[in-house]
Formats: sequence, C-alpha cells, structure tokens
Amino acid sequence: MCGICGFYWYDGQQQADPSLLQGMTDTLLHRGPDEAGYFRDAHVALGHRRLSIIDRASGQQPIFNEDGSKVIIFNGEIYNYRELFEWLLSKGHRFKTRSDTEVILHLYEELGDRCVERLRGMFAFAIWDQQSRTLFLARDRLGVKPLYYALLPSRCVFGSELKAIIHDPSVPRELDLETLDHYFSLLYVPSPRTIFRHVSKLPPGHTLTVSSDSATLRQYWDVQFDPQRTEGMTESAIADRLLELLTECVDIRLMSEVPLGAFLSGGIDSSAIVALMSRLTGKPVQTAAIGFQEDQYNELPYARLVAEKFKADHNEYIVEAKASEVIDKLAWHFDEPFADASAVPTYYVSRMARERVTVALSGDGGDENFAGYRRYYFDLLENRLRSYLPGWVRSSVIAGVARIYPKADWLPQFLRAKTLLTNLSLPPEEGYFRSVSGIEDSLKVRLLSADFRGQLNGHSRASDLLAGYFERSKAPDPLSAVQYVDIKTYLADDICTKVDRASMANSLEVRNPFLDHRLVEFAAGIHWQHKLRKTEGKHILKRTLHSLLPPEILYRRKMGFRLPIARWLRHDLLIFSQERLEVLGRRHPSIFDSKSMHGLLQEHRSGLKDHSTALWALLMFQMWDQTFLASGRGSG
Repeated sequence: MCGICGFYWYDGQQQADPSLLQGMTDTLLHRGPDEAGYFRDAHVALGHRRLSIIDRASGQQPIFNEDGSKVIIFNGEIYNYRELFEWLLSKGHRFKTRSDTEVILHLYEELGDRCVERLRGMFAFAIWDQQSRTLFLARDRLGVKPLYYALLPSRCVFGSELKAIIHDPSVPRELDLETLDHYFSLLYVPSPRTIFRHVSKLPPGHTLTVSSDSATLRQYWDVQFDPQRTEGMTESAIADRLLELLTECVDIRLMSEVPLGAFLSGGIDSSAIVALMSRLTGKPVQTAAIGFQEDQYNELPYARLVAEKFKADHNEYIVEAKASEVIDKLAWHFDEPFADASAVPTYYVSRMARERVTVALSGDGGDENFAGYRRYYFDLLENRLRSYLPGWVRSSVIAGVARIYPKADWLPQFLRAKTLLTNLSLPPEEGYFRSVSGIEDSLKVRLLSADFRGQLNGHSRASDLLAGYFERSKAPDPLSAVQYVDIKTYLADDICTKVDRASMANSLEVRNPFLDHRLVEFAAGIHWQHKLRKTEGKHILKRTLHSLLPPEILYRRKMGFRLPIARWLRHDLLIFSQERLEVLGRRHPSIFDSKSMHGLLQEHRSGLKDHSTALWALLMFQMWDQTFLASGRGSG
C-alpha cells in the first residue's frame, strides 16, 4: 500500500520547486514508510511513498515502460496481476520487476484507458504518457482506495489524500458551504465533492484523462441489480456458488511477502473471513479485536468464540473514553470532517493489528451486499405500508399526526413511532434519506445560523444527491434500490474512507474480500428475497456459512461497530466538548448558532435528549477546522 501525488502543467513551461513535491509526498509518509520515489520532466512531477508488500526487492516506484515514454505511480493491490503478466508476455511486453505496478503500465500500453476494466483489486494510480502528453488517473470500482484532484488554471494537482494537494499554497482553501451542509446530513463528505470548493474526489469506478486543453471524466463500471442472473438456480445452488466465490476472494488476498492477519469483531462477515483464512492456510490466523467496558457495545465474547473455534492467535484491546486523545490524529488523517464515531475503534484495531502484521483482511461490505443493516427491513416495511395508503392520506393525515407526535429519544428505536410516521408521509427516497441522516433538517435549523441557511437557498441538498442515485439504480425492487444507493454513497465515502484512513494512519494495509467486484456483481444478481427473509437480513449468506460458523455467531443480534458516545459526552468528554464548541462558535459565528450549540449540549447532558450524533459531528468539524484552517497544517 502506498501514497501518490503530483502535478501536471498544461503548457509545460513551469516547474515546481523540488522541495514542494517532496513536501507533498512527505505528507503521505504514513501511507508508505518504507521508501520514497520521484519523477520530474518539463510537464509533470510525480511523488510516491511505498509500503512494501509484494516484490519488496524490485518494486520501487515510479516505474517506466521499456522505452521510458510512460511512467506510473500506484497505490493498491492487483490480485489478478500474475495472469495479466502472462498475457502481456505473450503480447511481447518485457518486464523489469515482478510487481503488479508494472503490469498496470504495460496493460495501459496495450489497452489504453480500458486497462482498468481488466484489473481485479483495489487501486488508485497515475500514468504520465509523454507521447500523447496526457495524465491518466484511475480509481477502483468500489472506492476502496482514495484519489483527489484539483483542476487549476495552469495545472492539475492530484494526491491520495487531500492534505497532499493543499500542501501547495496556491490551491485555494475555500470552504464549500453546500458540502458542509451535506456533511451535517450524512456525517461524511460525499463524492465527488470535498470540503474545499476547488478540489474534487475522483468517484469510484471512474477515470480522468487530463491533457493541455481538456479533462475527460469516464465511468468504466457500475453495479447492476438484476435477479435474472440467478434465475433458475435453487437457493442451495446460489449458496454453493457464493461460498466458492467468497473462498476465491479470500484466497487471492492472501498473497503477501509480509505478515498477514485479520480484523475480528465476532460478527458474521469478519468471522467468515477468519474461518476461510484458517481453512486456506492451515495455520493460526493473527486476529485483532476491539471491545468496550459497556456490555451493550462489547462484542469481545463473540470474537473470542470465533478465535477459539479456529485456534487463532487472538489479541484484544479495550477502548475507553480517553479515546479523545486520538481525535486530533483522526482529524489530520481523515483530511475532511468525518463524524462516523466508529473511526475511533477502527483506528485502535488497526494500531493493534500493526504491532504484529502489515496486512489485515476485514469483513467490510457484507452488510451492503447482503442486506445486513436493520434499516433495510424498516425501509421495506415502510414501502409496503405506503402501497396500502393513498397519497392524500400520507401527505395530509399521516403528515399531520407525525408533526404532533412526541419525539422520545429515550425509547428503543422500534418504538419511536414519530420516525415511522414522518417517513410514511414522504416519498420513498425522502423517507430513506431521513433514515440515514445523522442530523435531521429541523435540528440543523437550530444549529446553523440564519445567515448560513440563507446562503444555501437554491443549492442542492444531500437528499437530492441520494435521489439521483435512486434514479440511476434502475433497480427492480425497493431493497435493491437502497443497496445501490448505499454502495455508491455510504460504502464508498464512509466505510471505505474510514477503513483506509484509520489503517493507513498506522501503515497497515487492509484488504476486503466482500468488496471484490466479482462478488459484488454476483450478489447484485441474487433476488432480494434470498437476502432479506421476513426480519432476517443476510439470509443467503447465513445459509452459505452454516457449515463454517456456529449458530451463536450466525443468528445473534447485530450490534455494529459503535462507540458509547452518548454516555461519554455526558461524562468523560463533557468538558472537552464544551470547550471545543465554544471555540467553534467564536471562529465561525456566520455558520453556527452558539446559543443553540450550548443548549444542545445541556439538553444532552440532562439525559432527556440524545444529541450525541449532532454533538459528535460538531466536535469533529471543530477538530478538522482547527487542524486545516485555523492552524494551516498541510500548507506549504
């Protein structure tokens, strides 16, 4: 795993100070602590930081083709590179290394921008083609690896992380207010936006070709939900094929010249990965697990059960409220405001794993592929109820009852009827948006100043973004539609971002078998009724794994990778949060309502309201603001 960055000057007449390229590259040291590499000519400057995993002896980057006319820098792993290597040899290509990086470069020589369609893995790379004077940028299908870019008047600047780009002092750090509004709705910054107006994310499954007079963005992959692909197959046959494919996805991710292990939460997905690793290697798997003192958040007993069954070399760590010590580190490594609190335990499990291994496999993606989230069941229920209620009943009667129904945060989720009633009064896309929103619009009205909200008039909302994906999904049923939306948004911009930044902060490479695009495509071809059976999510996956995992794992209630944030913000982190929010109010009076923020904290402290999500989002924005705007870190 590595970090990449660089420039492309359109006219070829300017050259950056070598110290600027080195400074950009050095911001990515954590992504590649083993060595650095550079390339410069009249048009481009490329920087690379390397974490040596495959071909440690000769895989240094940048790498050139035979005549030196093309050069590549690469971040990721290509799992089918050996078969591509043999195919390219048959085409007459000559290799200087045994690395997957060089395979990509020769594949580009052979196929041009279509080379990405043959790659199986996680990747972000840049190829400079001196003959055509074009810069070719590409990102993997599911967005496992990140890639940012800025198209400035005189040049294109790109990097694995935002901090590498804004290390260049000429890149404007203008806050994008519309994106900030999206952040407070979704708790992450959705692609292709970034928190800065003049920098973009390359979306998953896309390439960008930049020349002196154009920049062409191309989508080369999308997931299509089509149950006809498994039509005629029995459920048993689907399960057999799924086990075969999942085993293959794990097997190809075991190639490594460095120690390799796995994250283990005790949930179905990570447990399946450990079980298959144990079967394939015949050796004890190095596993890392995180727990909490609060029983309702602690999954360690389940992780131990799996570790004992497969005789894993198991290691555990208890996360406590002192985790506030790492919040500033997270702000630095995440580059943008990021309010998924599970980033904290992900950081700790990555740090613990890195003490013993350099590569870890994880179970991320299982929920999105096989309908593991509880919200999928509730969304399906809401859609059924909508079908029974005339539109005028939903828009007038149901909406009216929802407005006066009391909001009781202290009740269990399934008893909070206000949420159900409000969602029923809305179209399906709006209802789902409310289900995944971190901060409801009514609360945002309290927190965000009238001046800020006035500036947003006429701008698109985060719900419009999700609605666009609903429209593009062309899904044959409601469950497939929300799975598509989650894969395009939540999975790419929350889950993959969280795992990439938290692991690379510790110089750990994480591989995700459930995010193999062939497995994702197969799962998308399974009828939704095989995934969600009554109230049971992951039905087909559980059937697939019934001979591998004990029933205590397969059929236990899903807990999720959560933090006891609500309690921490009432006790251990109360003073810390209060001080930070006061700073935030003073720094940005045109954006935030200080009085409302203080009132929110007091309501939460009383225990009658649970505002932990909103408070955490405000806190993480303040830490990001302090890191990248107030202090100027990341600048030249």
